[in-house]
Amino acid sequence: MTATPAAIPAWLTLLLATACGVIVANIYYAQPLIGPISAALGLSPGAAGLIVTMTQIGYGAGLLLVVPLGDLVENRRLVLAVMGLAFLGLLGAALAQGAAVFLAAALVIGLGSVAVQILVPLAAHLAPETMRGRMVGNVMSGLMLGIMLARPVSSFATAALGSWHAIFWISAAAMVLLGLVLRVALPVRQPPPGLRYGQLLGSMGRLAVGVPQLRRRALYQSGQFGAFSLFWTTVPLHLAQDFYLTQTGIALFALAGVAGAVAAPIAGRVADRGLVRPASGLAMLAVAVSFPMTWIAPQGSTLALGLLVASAILLDFGVSANVVLGQRVLFTLGAEMRSRLNGLYMATFFLGGALGSALGGWAFAAGGWFWSSLAGLALPVTALAYWATERPARARPAT
Repeated sequence: MTATPAAIPAWLTLLLATACGVIVANIYYAQPLIGPISAALGLSPGAAGLIVTMTQIGYGAGLLLVVPLGDLVENRRLVLAVMGLAFLGLLGAALAQGAAVFLAAALVIGLGSVAVQILVPLAAHLAPETMRGRMVGNVMSGLMLGIMLARPVSSFATAALGSWHAIFWISAAAMVLLGLVLRVALPVRQPPPGLRYGQLLGSMGRLAVGVPQLRRRALYQSGQFGAFSLFWTTVPLHLAQDFYLTQTGIALFALAGVAGAVAAPIAGRVADRGLVRPASGLAMLAVAVSFPMTWIAPQGSTLALGLLVASAILLDFGVSANVVLGQRVLFTLGAEMRSRLNGLYMATFFLGGALGSALGGWAFAAGGWFWSSLAGLALPVTALAYWATERPARARPAT
């Protein structure tokens, strides 16, 4: 049996947050480097998108097939094993000289990066009930920082070291060092005896159908994360086309979104006070407002650029807050199924993010920033309309 401490040391919270940020960044390093990577590997412009897509496929598969093991396998051992996959994928990407090797490595990078979604439920297990939202919020702030910093860090590292291979070498080394620290610092958590792996996967369908809180929170965050992905897919195009920013300027702009990560710990504390529903509505409203506020000033003007920076901060604030609010709700439904619920939650809104990216690219090609921002506005507005139908949760179904 694993003892649950009454209070979590601050250093352990910081370590979990840092680990989540360092691991999740692996998914995003290649995004700003699609051009040089595809040119070096001989990928056609039409196939260049596979550089990101393969990582997303690996991550999505890991959410559904690997993360649920957190309800079955000792968590520290599972985290280290999955991080080992990430290390192998990063090493393969760093050494890749051909497209096939790189794309296979990208798939493994995505699969191994789901270690973060094993760490987040573990953090919830370690925290007492009265502080669970705060703990999840603090850890998720690290994860959101990792997401938001990965692109500019990748761009700057490539520019400074002269090769896109460098960021994968750096991250592979980081996985080794982080793994050694987690091996010593993480407490052991052995889930209680229960389902076998096949039964575990089979139960996920029943959870998806039978847990209304899961469906709601996943669909709310799908709208939020879809808008997030649409924004960060199209805003570099907007900045280059309408503001004439260079790649360095675009990388610096991306740092603006980092400010939104402060929402995660705030949302955790709000959730602990029982204010999940109003906070969720405000989070979705913030994302919705972030798009039309960019229409106020003439495109290309200094004021328009300032409003775009404010929009990025507000959007990232709303997205970060809502994901933590959703996890706080789900992690109260039962310790024995937290990993499965988290995997389903993340997989659903990750799909929403992929659809948002695709929608944004199409809309920008068809009508520039105005069309893509209209599409972005529609996503949180749809989530808000669904939120308006929410009623008090009923009894929890069997797992």
